[in-house]
Amino acid sequence: MTKRVQSPLAPLPLYNISSAAAWGYVLYNVVSVFPKVQQPQFYKDTKNIVSVVQCCAIIEVFNSLLGIVRSPLATTVGQVTSRLLLAVGVIQLLPDTPQLTTYAYPTMLAAWSIAEFVRYLYYFYSLTDKRGPSDILILLRYNLFWVLYPVGVTSELLILYSALPYAEAKYTVYHKWLLLGGMFAYIPMFPVLFSHMVTQRRKAIKKMFEVPFKKEN
Repeated sequence: MTKRVQSPLAPLPLYNISSAAAWGYVLYNVVSVFPKVQQPQFYKDTKNIVSVVQCCAIIEVFNSLLGIVRSPLATTVGQVTSRLLLAVGVIQLLPDTPQLTTYAYPTMLAAWSIAEFVRYLYYFYSLTDKRGPSDILILLRYNLFWVLYPVGVTSELLILYSALPYAEAKYTVYHKWLLLGGMFAYIPMFPVLFSHMVTQRRKAIKKMFEVPFKKEN
């Protein structure tokens, strides 16, 4: 069966390559700008662009809900919501949170931007190239999470925890409980997301080795 290939300018591929470019810009800032300016200047310089780029991920929830993509709705909502809690609930509404000006912030951005840059490129080539993503891109997509997920989650929890007293002081106790609820949601959510990636990795690696084998026979 011949694979249907979409134009790079079709809505979904265009969204994916635009998102890859946006996260690539965030990654550039982590790699190139952070070593020069350090904290807290790095946080001040990047917090707004990071929030905007992350908020664009809301589109993925609708893509999943409408069946445009095959990503499970529950995992998509969980990941997007946890990111928005940080991008809006902390970075924008509680900008004085102490951990935002420590190494927890750039390590969080590094984990986010590397994972998303690779993921969106993977999706783009899956849609627009008959051969699909390159083997290197597949290996990056399904192996980086072993490190990036724990690093990202640890950084996120450190930032959320340090935001708790500021949430109650600046707004109400309900804002604090919202952040606490987000933290406790990591307990069931992280194993689900991680196990989903492990399952997807197993399928992807198996497929990589099956294709050459079939060609030889």
